[in-house]
Amino acid sequence: MQQLAQGHCKHRIRASYHEFRAKEKVIADYILEHPEDIIHSTISQVADNLHVAEATVFRFCKRIGFKGYQAMKIALASELVKGVKDIHETIQEGDDEKTIAEKVFKANTRTLEDTLSVIDEGKMKQAVDVLVHARRIEFYGNGGSGIVAMDAHHKFIRTGIPTAAYSDSHLQLMSASQLTPEDAVVFISHSGTNHNILEAVDIVQSAGIPTIGITTIAKSPLSERVDVALFTVSEETEYRSEALSSRLAQLSFIDALYVNVSMQKKEQVQQSTKKMREAISRTRI
Repeated sequence: MQQLAQGHCKHRIRASYHEFRAKEKVIADYILEHPEDIIHSTISQVADNLHVAEATVFRFCKRIGFKGYQAMKIALASELVKGVKDIHETIQEGDDEKTIAEKVFKANTRTLEDTLSVIDEGKMKQAVDVLVHARRIEFYGNGGSGIVAMDAHHKFIRTGIPTAAYSDSHLQLMSASQLTPEDAVVFISHSGTNHNILEAVDIVQSAGIPTIGITTIAKSPLSERVDVALFTVSEETEYRSEALSSRLAQLSFIDALYVNVSMQKKEQVQQSTKKMREAISRTRI
């Protein structure tokens, strides 16, 4: 795992949580629930409090991308300071239109930066490989995630790979039942707990069809069931839900996957795009 920039300690822990062993989860829980205690404690004190060996704490720090306990403490401390600053950047009742716009843009930028910091290079490569080798790609999402699924279809149709997007749960199930192991399905769900989406996942998985999930940075039924889980990071504010801000990260993941696939299928994409432009040109005056 590559060295992480300061300020991404908690995000990395949440992203990798489902992969941790029992003792690692004890350490992870303690850091997430008591970050102030961590930055004021030595590695020996933390080990004693959690009844684990110092070596276990040290290895945990290495696993989440830091050189050691001290490096992890510095990153965590900078993240706490950033968090205090963010509180003062929330939208206030007296803010004018320009100020509100600036704060929304900054929050969106932070969502993208935080998501970028937890991207797993191996998982990203695995997801691209699945899509490159798929005979057909379908995108499923409900509600706001359904809009992201449609955007994915709009982009991937340029690759020359047959694609479809479904936001209706019945259509998802119907279409999923017709797919084969040569196909692939991308499931988009912020919470990762949408019952309808999980039903579709079960049908697809039972048929041996490769699956990719784009979901929030936390352990969820979706992240545990799909073959490849890609995680977004977003924060909820008084005027904007966490799910709303995560949409930007979801769209960016779609963009990144599309460009990666296009690079590997360059000639096919060029031919497909040329045909599309010729067809669309007929609609213009």
